[in-house]
Amino acid sequence: MKGLRKLSTWWKGTTVPSFSPFWFTSEPQDTMAVRGGLALLNCSAHSDSAVARVEWKKDGTFMTLASDERRKVLADGSLLISQVVHSKHNKPDEGTYQCVATIDNLGSISSRVARLSVAGI
Repeated sequence: MKGLRKLSTWWKGTTVPSFSPFWFTSEPQDTMAVRGGLALLNCSAHSDSAVARVEWKKDGTFMTLASDERRKVLADGSLLISQVVHSKHNKPDEGTYQCVATIDNLGSISSRVARLSVAGI
């Protein structure tokens, strides 16, 4: 009985974090873009407890978008490429993309991987 009392006392002073569901409401889909045109890869995450921070990976590596004038993350988490670049030897926008949503102290979730293909007209 003495051990049970210690456990009871320990439990009263401990806060147990509650589970908070966290999911994608929109994920990127395979997309065909036109050279020089716009490309939009959708991504949006939802949680009842906090707002998710969305980052993007291209070909498996996190993108650095802070100083990128052509590519930016929109308020909902989607990735907008304003002028798709594509030439015979330079294809920086073509590839696979994945969004990663993070909520501090809760964790991260990764979307499906989507392919962006570019038609050079």
